[in-house]
Amino acid sequence: MSFINFIRANASWLGAGFLLALLSSFGQTFFISIFSGALRNEFDLTHAEWGATYALGTFSSAVVMVWAGGLSDHFRTRYLGVFVLLGLALSASFMMLNTSATLLILVIFCLRFFGQGMATHLSAVAMSRWFLAQRGRALSIANMGYALGEASLPVAFVVLLAFIEWRLLWGVAALIAILAAPVLFTLLKTERTPQSMAEIDTSKGMGQRHWTRVQALKHPLFWFMVPALLGPPAFGTAFFFQQVPLAEAKGWTHLELVATFPFYTVFAIVMTLSAGWMQDRFGTPKLIPLYQIPAIAAFAIFGLSVDPWHVILGLFFMGMTSGAVATWQNGFWAEFYGTQHLGALKAMAAAIMVLGSAIGPGLTGLFLDFGIGLSTQYLCVAAYFGVSTSIMMIGVRRFRDEVPGPPQGVYN
Repeated sequence: MSFINFIRANASWLGAGFLLALLSSFGQTFFISIFSGALRNEFDLTHAEWGATYALGTFSSAVVMVWAGGLSDHFRTRYLGVFVLLGLALSASFMMLNTSATLLILVIFCLRFFGQGMATHLSAVAMSRWFLAQRGRALSIANMGYALGEASLPVAFVVLLAFIEWRLLWGVAALIAILAAPVLFTLLKTERTPQSMAEIDTSKGMGQRHWTRVQALKHPLFWFMVPALLGPPAFGTAFFFQQVPLAEAKGWTHLELVATFPFYTVFAIVMTLSAGWMQDRFGTPKLIPLYQIPAIAAFAIFGLSVDPWHVILGLFFMGMTSGAVATWQNGFWAEFYGTQHLGALKAMAAAIMVLGSAIGPGLTGLFLDFGIGLSTQYLCVAAYFGVSTSIMMIGVRRFRDEVPGPPQGVYN
């Protein structure tokens, strides 16, 4: 089936995954960080206090995700997705109305849980479950929602911030999420119920079985994957979170550095689409050990760069890893562990990744306070990716022969 025909035949389901990924932007670091200056001024927070607030709220959302993510195994995305979007709208409204620095932790928790956590989780689980032979293509199309949000929302809201008070902009975000809820409900009017899926519409994992979360946690491969799950969200988030200190350390203006960021979005979009095709062509077991290799080059370049335009090359490699993560990691859980308990499995993985996004900014900020510059830190990050890649390669090579071939179900 051609790419265009595939979209036409599955437009409503792909549109639902795209919409959830797009709306997750309101809980992502790249969006929340737009308001960092306003929030620190409003609540009289130092950089360290704001970083700690953000990390604590994010960490708490990761803990709750372990339980909440499994709900996608028992409830239709049509209903659970609407609940998540309404929760995201309430979270944005909470940010708009909040006047307490203490409650800001709870606000961040809500935004991260409903946005980065559940909206992203539902999009990935739905695409992985509904599509079998063309799972990679479906994931890459849905992930374009995240890429669109990353490319457009920061620019749009930064422009609006010059004319509109920051609290009102969170009201705009809340309104968008509310309006999106009935759209999602309509798109999924023919969605299947997870518990009633026929066997032909599910794919089994290693050893021709469906793995539960408890069984996966007892399997060595899961722990071989943990360092790789933590790395990209931890240090990708840290790179954008610490953009001001990086520019200052390198002697660049903030604008010079930020001007390179659109290149990252372009690179990530191209890689996301390519990763979907590669996944369907070669299979996740062959590809998954490779996705962090570009990140090694990216952070080595960030550490050694002396000109802001050198960052573009680093962003090219980071975009490669980002695009691959969005597609291959989601395919990994479905292919290695099966789809029957995919929600619970992905919830654990999502919690680890959210935890990583909490660790990264806090850890780099702590090292900055100890006088360890970002250039040195990023060289260490490059080394971390080298080690985590080696660990992942060992685990995947050991167990990939147990993964069955791709099934041919109804939703291809």
